[in-house]
Amino acid sequence: MEHAEFNNELLTFLNASPTPWHAVAGMARQLDEAGFTGLNEQDDWQLKPSTGYYVIRNGSALVAFRTGAREPLNAGIRMVGAHTDSPCLKVKPNPELRRKGYFQLGVEVYGGVLLNPWFDRDLSLAGRVSWLDDAGEMRDSLVNFARPVAFIPSLAIHLDREANSNRTVNAQTDLPPVLMQVPGNDQTSFAELLRQQMLFEKPGCGVRKVLGYELNFYDAQPASLVGLREEFIASARLDNLLSCYIGLKSLIENSGEEPSLLVCNDHEEVGSMSAEGAQGPFLTAVLDRWCGPENRARAIARSMMISADNAHGVHPNYMDRHDENHGPVLNQGPVIKVNHNQRYATNSRTASLYRHISDELGLPHQSFVVRSDMGCGSTIGPITAGNLGIATLDIGVPQWGMHSIREIAGTGDGFTLFRVLREFMERPRLPGNQPG
Repeated sequence: MEHAEFNNELLTFLNASPTPWHAVAGMARQLDEAGFTGLNEQDDWQLKPSTGYYVIRNGSALVAFRTGAREPLNAGIRMVGAHTDSPCLKVKPNPELRRKGYFQLGVEVYGGVLLNPWFDRDLSLAGRVSWLDDAGEMRDSLVNFARPVAFIPSLAIHLDREANSNRTVNAQTDLPPVLMQVPGNDQTSFAELLRQQMLFEKPGCGVRKVLGYELNFYDAQPASLVGLREEFIASARLDNLLSCYIGLKSLIENSGEEPSLLVCNDHEEVGSMSAEGAQGPFLTAVLDRWCGPENRARAIARSMMISADNAHGVHPNYMDRHDENHGPVLNQGPVIKVNHNQRYATNSRTASLYRHISDELGLPHQSFVVRSDMGCGSTIGPITAGNLGIATLDIGVPQWGMHSIREIAGTGDGFTLFRVLREFMERPRLPGNQPG
């Protein structure tokens, strides 16, 4: 895969993935095309050597793996982890609001959203809908309005003279998006609007009644290359669909000789405690069925996890927010993330392996440590390391505007990380949990 092809396919993936469900469905399609076999957790698994498989939980989390030519018990497993969710605004169960003839929807803030950039954007709506068909059977479908259907207008500066110096956002009162104008006697239900949209997207599907949904608003502006020399990628959900895409391509395009695995968890942005989150049992359950419960601990002792989640690139207008020796620059390589208080799971061995592979390939890498007087974020890395007891590295592509509705990354860093992770998945020996 060449650099330009990598980025063009990345833009396509980002635009087709407004929600975790759409992202996982898109990854599953690529895995199918690459010859992987989908597994159902309810079925008996008969796994074969040198074969690719994947399993999906809740439609929003995925584990894909290559069994390799050697048993994990002897070879260990080369794992890459990422997460499918991003901070956003989710529609409430009873969302209808009618004010002065405007039809709005109540929303709940999901994760640590940077709220101000959500104003004055063309917004669309997507997610999963559960519904009853004409035969009385309950079904699930993905829905994506695709076109701009809503916006959150800013209050004019004439009515808020301190907007540029002291503006706050009330998540309850300031954020309900406007969808349309309605007459005073309007009784429009959001469920009926969803039913009509489903009939539009899937004619003849026979939707009798919408029973439930998990939907979020998203920026309708597509991902794009920006900059005079197109050095940057601008998109929603770079954190962390960029890492999902990198991990997916690394798994698909490696030789398959060694046991390797990609896990893309949901709910990282809200703590990872769910059936499909990194604190849940999903990955452990898959490993038990692959390795056997008795052999899993021995296989893990020979394995290594790379948790890929984007890093804070140094902002040229706010350089003082970084440690002076640890300000990652966009397009100067992926960032090894270190925190000795275990907000990141990197240790000297796992970092050294990454540096060694990167140096062998002649590729750049950087390091990040948060300022000593600031708090540090975290990833699925420490959670997975704690659950499995696996040697782990935290790394990520540097970006700006993390948790904004539109984020910025460099066009070179994702491809660099892909090349290193693909090589990592083909390494015959890993540092693992060696003694001493």
